Amino acid sequence: MERKRLGDLLVEAGVITEDQLQEALKKKKNRQKLGDVLVSLGYLNEQQLIEVLEFQLGIPHVKLSSIPIDTTLLKFIPKEFALKNLVFPIEKKDRELTVAMYDPLDFYTIDDLTLSTGLQIRPVIATREDIISSIYKYYNGKDQLNETAAASTNVSEAAEESVVALVNDILEAGIQLKASDIHIDVQESKLIVRFRIDGLLRTERILSKSVHSALIARMKILGNMDITENRLPQDGRMKLSKYKTIDMRISILPTIYGEKVVIRLLDLQNIRKDISEVGFNKVNLQRFQKLIEKPSGLVIITGPTGSGKTSTLYAALNHLNTEEVNIVTIEDPVEYELEGINQVQVNPSIGLDFSTGLRAILRQDPNIIMVGEMRDKETVEIAIRSALTGHLVFSTMHTNSSIATIPRLNDMGVESYLVVSALQGVLSQRLVRKICPDCREAYEPSEMEKELFQKRGLQIDKLFYGKGCIHCRQTGYKGRLAIHELFILDDEIRQLLYNQKSMQEVEKACLKKGMLFLLDDGLLKAKSGLTTVREVLQATMS
Repeated sequence: MERKRLGDLLVEAGVITEDQLQEALKKKKNRQKLGDVLVSLGYLNEQQLIEVLEFQLGIPHVKLSSIPIDTTLLKFIPKEFALKNLVFPIEKKDRELTVAMYDPLDFYTIDDLTLSTGLQIRPVIATREDIISSIYKYYNGKDQLNETAAASTNVSEAAEESVVALVNDILEAGIQLKASDIHIDVQESKLIVRFRIDGLLRTERILSKSVHSALIARMKILGNMDITENRLPQDGRMKLSKYKTIDMRISILPTIYGEKVVIRLLDLQNIRKDISEVGFNKVNLQRFQKLIEKPSGLVIITGPTGSGKTSTLYAALNHLNTEEVNIVTIEDPVEYELEGINQVQVNPSIGLDFSTGLRAILRQDPNIIMVGEMRDKETVEIAIRSALTGHLVFSTMHTNSSIATIPRLNDMGVESYLVVSALQGVLSQRLVRKICPDCREAYEPSEMEKELFQKRGLQIDKLFYGKGCIHCRQTGYKGRLAIHELFILDDEIRQLLYNQKSMQEVEKACLKKGMLFLLDDGLLKAKSGLTTVREVLQATMS
């Protein structure tokens, strides 16, 4: 194969410009692949990368999940090397070893493999996710713990090492595949390992039931839990030394077949540092920025569990975090640690709940307060009084829409005039799946879709969907984005609420002022090809 460099090849093919290549080379860190940097900068997508290599150099493209894997070939490439360089052995014929590579122009890796195996290396292309999934699926693919060692209480040193390797494998696979949660479900005769990726659970691995007790014991040790307790739920948290930026929350729940584990992976690097990265459209971004820069008042973010409320709250706090202000939060639990912000963890077992913590915070001369969640009347009342006495207070609630937050607060027994006086605005948020950029296609909208857009005052001539490809595992979606509804209380809206007008009248007034409801923001994002109408409707149906 002619030894061309990837960057030069992409410039020759007209996929990127020389300036873009130089920019990517400047940003590229030591072990980073140039392709990864170009994709992260948005200069091309993974599909374009594969097409250039396939057509320009004639390197075949393989889908590892649909070809038989000969596990005897794994001895040729150590797992650490495979992960570091994103390579996977798939076939050996005579003195030639076919290796799937994310970057088949990585000649240093090809030379290393030639030396270590004594074979001629034939590179083929596979996607990053395909290679990572295969490494975790097939290396140490057996249960890594023999039945007798697992069943015995006196676990041998070898079995202990084995279960450590198994747990590390599961955690690393979840991190590499960008899972938000790892589920280890226990059934009558087996364990099922599932990853939640882009909001959906999918099975990654099936293990023998024999490894269950050793695996649970290892999880409890990692999470600093009571290893002898197996009848009560337990919670713990940990950080893997290899991944200092990943915080893991471990929850163990006893079921009829044994203890089930759910690990939430919190990637500290993914905390959106800037509110411009939350996914607001231009209008909502300006309005939200203006709202959070007010000197006092109450700002609430609403949405179901897992709708990205915490990320948006932290982005707002980061935006306001300067040395001139004292920011204090009370959370349950503290999900991410933020530099320069005083964070308090709720601990009901010693009497430190939201209301007690909030009272203590008010004696700490705060400018900005964040209350993780307003769950009871007492917490809401203290938060509202704090907002009325010159503090800027942020919090979250679970309501179907932004406007519905007002009757919800009233239902909690808080005086209506206090709510209306203190509340500055409510942001309602949902997450929808993004169309995979590698298989996105336009189509002509149906009559029903045209009618839906017309009802919201929007005209469309085309919409988009993902037809499914290897990059998105045939789902048509890759990644998620937020859709928003921002309700701001100005003097006119406050007057309507003081006069106890219905929520329908308030809604009409907001509509006249150009407020975008969740459905509108979602449809605008569908129109621009970011998501599908189906995703928007699923997220906004209350």
